[in-house]
Amino acid sequence: MYMATDFYIYADSGDMDVVRVFAERLRELRKSRGLFIEHLEKELKVSNASISRWENGKQVPTIIQLYNIAKYFGVSTDYLVGLED
Repeated sequence: MYMATDFYIYADSGDMDVVRVFAERLRELRKSRGLFIEHLEKELKVSNASISRWENGKQVPTIIQLYNIAKYFGVSTDYLVGLED
């Protein structure tokens, strides 16, 4: 069964878990480094609104954006989506 949200269609609740984990980890990484969304906006070259939507689980980044986020914070993409701790 598919569920539509504002921006994407998720195949099942497992997909929503990945989105939730990503949102939590991105927010945690940003805050633990004392960064504001505006700082990430400049570093990652994405809009303030996109980062806010990612952190609120309303949207997910592209694969290239996910890679850039992982590279910026020095973590793996697997960590960002909850495949490793």
